[in-house]
Amino acid sequence: MKNIVVLISGRGSNLKAIIDAIESGKINAKISLVLSNKKDAKGLEIAKIHGIKAKFVDPAFFASRKGYDIYIAELIRKEEPDLIVLAGYMRILSDEFIEAFEGKIVNIHPSLVPAFQGKKAQKQALDFGSLITGCSVHFVTKELDNGPVIIQAAVPVMPEDTEESLSERILQYEHRIYPQAIKWILEGRVYVEGRKVIVKGAKYGSIPINPSLEDF
Repeated sequence: MKNIVVLISGRGSNLKAIIDAIESGKINAKISLVLSNKKDAKGLEIAKIHGIKAKFVDPAFFASRKGYDIYIAELIRKEEPDLIVLAGYMRILSDEFIEAFEGKIVNIHPSLVPAFQGKKAQKQALDFGSLITGCSVHFVTKELDNGPVIIQAAVPVMPEDTEESLSERILQYEHRIYPQAIKWILEGRVYVEGRKVIVKGAKYGSIPINPSLEDF
């Protein structure tokens, strides 16, 4: 069975979507560890409720981001993960961490990458006046929110939208495309050629989600 480690900072809604996909049998894997850089992250409680080992590691005890990442990398190595999933993890990973798990880290970002990278992507879309935004699952590289894209969902921006309302509508798609991308990766169907990602057997050309969802 494939093994996943999840990094979180907040409420853990994407973590819960992944757990639900595993418990329903859609993803044949286990989450062996959930790590958080925030003590009060609700995702830690979600993990514990589902019998998953959960740990808070305080960045304040480390002199640098690199030192923190070296420490958590050692914790993660002990789990021998097939995939490391960033689910609302609000720290920029050091180059050393990314090199240690190169090609095995994925993230979900609330925009159509490469648009609106970094924090508050939903607010960025509203401030820019975009009529369409969305969410992207991508591999993590040293360039922030700019790794090869696996799947994207397009979400319309409404005239009356606030940051909160737009974020909530995007989140509904996040909960579908993230488990799907994880399933494809763990099934060995995802191939990366430079910046181009191909999911073997997937149906391309669909809207609002491309490639098409199969299980979610």
